Amino acid sequence: WDPQNLALLLPPTTLAALAGAWLQEDCPGLNYTALVTGAAPSQAALWAKSPGVLAGRPFFDAIFAQLNCQVSWYLPEGSKLVPVAKVAEVRGPAHCLLLGERVALNTLARCSGVASAAAYAVEAARGTGWTGCVAGTRKTTPGFRLVEKYGLLVGGAASHRYDLGGLVMVKDNHIVAAGSVEKAVRGAQRAANFALKVEVECSSLQEAVEAAQAGADLVLLDNFMPEELHPTAAALKAQFPSVGVEASGGITLGNLPQFCGPHIDVISLGMLTQAAQALDFSLKVFAEGATPVPHTRQS
Repeated sequence: WDPQNLALLLPPTTLAALAGAWLQEDCPGLNYTALVTGAAPSQAALWAKSPGVLAGRPFFDAIFAQLNCQVSWYLPEGSKLVPVAKVAEVRGPAHCLLLGERVALNTLARCSGVASAAAYAVEAARGTGWTGCVAGTRKTTPGFRLVEKYGLLVGGAASHRYDLGGLVMVKDNHIVAAGSVEKAVRGAQRAANFALKVEVECSSLQEAVEAAQAGADLVLLDNFMPEELHPTAAALKAQFPSVGVEASGGITLGNLPQFCGPHIDVISLGMLTQAAQALDFSLKVFAEGATPVPHTRQS
């Protein structure tokens, strides 16, 4: 998909609500520094100071739209960043521009970090010749899920289920509570009806076979080492070729290629959102008519 079209997935009202909540969190009362800057028209340049993938433009725009500021972008969504790169300029009243600065930078940095990790993971998987799906998980930051799921998409990964309503995933605790794999799957199927798929987390080939026999659409082989994962997936596919197989648990950017194989359809990594390193951006005000410079500090 074209990263530049992914903004169409984000409802404007949701973007506005998120931006308003983030700004409210950062300044719920008096903005004292507004008296320092005043309300004169001002402009600032956005600089990328670390390599990675640019992601999060719609959120950046929504934050400054709340503050009557305009953003002009020089790089498209999904661009590969080479520091130090001028990414955008922001114009608006000085006190508004600086009120949005940190909130906008935090959001862009985090989203770009997730997209960068996702892009690296997809590249590593494709390098093995594997054609399956690299995905994130539901291990996201509370209140920031939409940003992180969007970042996964910009990086070329699948977002997996957005929330509990996107897929009926039966995990180990559900199986214990239900009493058996079969009972858990039957209950899940009643809830899912025709609209949702049912996935079952399994810790052995026996559980995977039970899940498939009960009618699961997908089987999650959780916390399998590669040497155990691939024969288990092969044995399951031999009996149930139409059942999707997902591998998850203990997978990192370093060992990802070991989990790629002909019987694995999906590899999901919680670290794409949990451990992604935010990119470094800065927003520097410059005088009208002056040439903006990044003002990188000397070490």
